Amino acid sequence: MKFMNQAIIAARRAAAHDDVPIGAVIVHNGKIIARGENQVQQKRNPTLHAEIVAINRACKKLGQKFLDECDIYVSLEPCAMCATAISFARIRNIYYAATDAKGGGITANARIFDTDPHLWKPTVHHMPEYAAESAQLLRDFFASRRKK
Repeated sequence: MKFMNQAIIAARRAAAHDDVPIGAVIVHNGKIIARGENQVQQKRNPTLHAEIVAINRACKKLGQKFLDECDIYVSLEPCAMCATAISFARIRNIYYAATDAKGGGITANARIFDTDPHLWKPTVHHMPEYAAESAQLLRDFFASRRKK
C-alpha cells in the first residue's frame, strides 16, 4: 500500500538526520495530509516521535484537534506515549509495519488499548508484509550506531 511506503520513506528521512528510523503518515479522505519522522535527536526533544510530529501537522492542516476521520500509518508499532496520543487525537485506524517487542504500546509491552480505559480506541491493523523492511532499517541504524 502506498501509504505504508510513504511512512517507510519518512523513516529513512529520520535516519538521515541520525534519529531512530520511524516514520508516520496521516491519511484523510484517501490522501496524505501529514507526514512525520522521528525528530528526537535532531530537535533534542524526547516527545518528537514520528506519530506526534504527524499528529501536530495534521491538526494544523485540518484546523482541528480531533482526527476521527483520519488513519495513521507507522513503520513501527507505536510506543505507549504515541498510542495514547493517537487515542487522544481520536484517529480512526492505526496501521503499523513492524512489531516492537521492547517498546511497543499496542501488542507488546504496555498494551495500552487492552489495559487502560481510553475514551477512544482506534482499530489496529498489523501490516506484516512491510515488517521486514521496517525492521531492517532499524537493525541497520542500530548496527551503525554501535560501530561509532
